[in-house]
Amino acid sequence: MNRVVVANWKMNPPSQKEAEVLFKASHSLIKNIKNTKIIICPPFPFLFIAKKFKNKNVFLGSQNVSSEAEGSYTGEVSPKMLKNMGVSYVIVGHGERRLLGDTNEIVNKKILNLLKFKLFPILCVGENKRESDGRYLSFVEEQIKNSLFGIPGTQLKNIIIAYEPIWAIGKNATREATKDEFMEMKIFIKKIIADIYSPKIAHSIIILYGGSVNPQNTKSFIEDGGAEGLLVGRDSINPKKFGAILSALN
Repeated sequence: MNRVVVANWKMNPPSQKEAEVLFKASHSLIKNIKNTKIIICPPFPFLFIAKKFKNKNVFLGSQNVSSEAEGSYTGEVSPKMLKNMGVSYVIVGHGERRLLGDTNEIVNKKILNLLKFKLFPILCVGENKRESDGRYLSFVEEQIKNSLFGIPGTQLKNIIIAYEPIWAIGKNATREATKDEFMEMKIFIKKIIADIYSPKIAHSIIILYGGSVNPQNTKSFIEDGGAEGLLVGRDSINPKKFGAILSALN
């Protein structure tokens, strides 16, 4: 199975010119990377730039999507718009979006809409904190069950799950997760999927790790933690560091 690396540029860079430079640099890094699917998720205004760069291992992703398919929703972007821009994958339920109001029910609606338009959701789940009594497991279980509510098992092959603990992402990260913490959560997520659907579906679903991913911890999460790929934030807009992450997977 090919690994998956998602580059989440977040609200970067500030200009079209810088975005073009970053796209070009990213594609240069990817030329010699094998057995890895790379999904680049720029901000909405820069999605069109991707058409200038072609690589069979690179796919265009979006950082968000409206929970509505169409209509009078000022400021929203629909699944159909994204598909017409060449987008294949869409991040939903990212911790930073949840902090802005995306509930599990909204995430579920987004996933259903994306699947309707044959787009591939990247479902982010993760707890705000790790309690010693294990309550974070129930929190993640609720996220998964509610986010996947009403989605048939035949569609799970089109969904990627990214475990991204809130406490390990962004400028307010308190620490990095460990490979053992990820492995525990990967096993737990697969158990939830097996209980909802089947062990066969649980075995086949791709689970990524995200949260302060960097060149130093990449191999640990992949080789020791068993991650099938990575969701990279800050270091995805630094070509040198992103290149080092990709090289560590090669």
